[in-house]
Amino acid sequence: MKRFLLLFLLGICVLASVVVVRALRFTSRQVAPEAPEAFPVDADAAAARLAGSLRLRTLAASDGVPARDEAFVALHAYLQEHFPRVHTALRREPVGGHSVLYTWPGSEASLRPMMLMGHLDVVPVEPGTEASWTRPPFSGEVVDGYVWGRGALDDKGSVLGILEAVEGLLAAGYQPRRTVLLAFGADEEVGGKGAQAMAALLQERGVRLESVLDEGGMMMTGTVPGVAAPVALVGVAEKGFVSAELVVEGEGGHSSMPPRQTAVGVLSRAVMRLEEQPMPAELRGGSRALFEFVGPEMPFGLRLVFANLWLFEPLVLRQLEGQPSTNAAVRTTTAATMFEGSVKDNVLPSRARAVVNFRILPGDTVEDVLAHVRRVVDDPRVKVGTLGFKSEPSPVSRTDSEAWGVLQRSIRQVFPEAVVAPYLMVGATDARHYAGLSDSVYRFMPLRLERADLARLHGKDERVSVAGYANAVRFYAQYLRDATR
Repeated sequence: MKRFLLLFLLGICVLASVVVVRALRFTSRQVAPEAPEAFPVDADAAAARLAGSLRLRTLAASDGVPARDEAFVALHAYLQEHFPRVHTALRREPVGGHSVLYTWPGSEASLRPMMLMGHLDVVPVEPGTEASWTRPPFSGEVVDGYVWGRGALDDKGSVLGILEAVEGLLAAGYQPRRTVLLAFGADEEVGGKGAQAMAALLQERGVRLESVLDEGGMMMTGTVPGVAAPVALVGVAEKGFVSAELVVEGEGGHSSMPPRQTAVGVLSRAVMRLEEQPMPAELRGGSRALFEFVGPEMPFGLRLVFANLWLFEPLVLRQLEGQPSTNAAVRTTTAATMFEGSVKDNVLPSRARAVVNFRILPGDTVEDVLAHVRRVVDDPRVKVGTLGFKSEPSPVSRTDSEAWGVLQRSIRQVFPEAVVAPYLMVGATDARHYAGLSDSVYRFMPLRLERADLARLHGKDERVSVAGYANAVRFYAQYLRDATR
């Protein structure tokens, strides 16, 4: 017994030593910030140009909402008027309707091009809520240090910010060595057919991209426990999407003489099983990379945990599963969204139907999800199919490439206080359509927001600060120079 206790204590000591040593070696992955190059920005003039673009209601066609073709035509004319150097020096190609691809030729054609992205369309304002906005949603007003209006954040702020940077660099006589592509889709909010068309065009031309940067994560404080600095979240992957349609056929008839279980009862049991048995949680891809980058910036106790995920991963997963926002980052999520039965309260349903939406974790597939549904439901009376749009998760982009290093350095140059970290995006962007053209597809919008500002995305009172927008322009200019020298 004494020998056993001695060996046990020795094992504990060895384990503790390994854990501590790994924590001590878990050092920062942040690059030392360099001074940014001077790039003058007239913040008020830039804000006014952004505000003008927000007055154009560029709504893409969707269910019940017709496309506003005249608004897109007006926006393209507006961009040509206010960014004349861009439209003189760069080749402009309309692709797939109102989407547009710009090419800024580099001096060395052998270098792979880099791409900056954004989208021109915006989501509608929920009918009846217009009066609740502090400023009218399509007024494009600049008041109290903010540019107000639908699209300020999502995503005309990116498009106009990129064009401001290119216009300024052209005015300064800058010539990139690497060719720069600007890809602005016109229907990102409704599937991104414009981006698909531009990606297909580049594929046909045999183009391979050095890097892609689209909208995505932003800089926020308080998003990562234990990290006091703002964290610049760079999306390195997106979740996939599939909706499973569950259908049960029944006898129908009068409800006064029901069977033991109606079609609705059978279907309810199937949905309950899916909610009670979600797909397993795993810390992988972008979610794991997040902690590899922010872990070294945490206090020693937390650093010890994240330096030793081989030991503490189950504990970390248990904590992450406790909140919807973090649970979504570590598993393919299950959300029952639609349920249909009888058309009358005293009529047995002859058919019951439910829709369960899954957002797919990279590493899982659409087929994995459907196999999971059939296995968990385990009832031949429930027919399983898919409904409408579906997509596989994107590949996870590299964080050990030169392209990642350039992006990380540019962020730290303009925002030296920020901790740069990769993460998994639970929503979708046009960037996913370019995954076949580059292994360095990133999603980042250079704005610093508070947690409360997230509700403004697709919500009311969308706005961007004048000062923050000017810094975004400076970032795009710095990143363009860093990536094209």
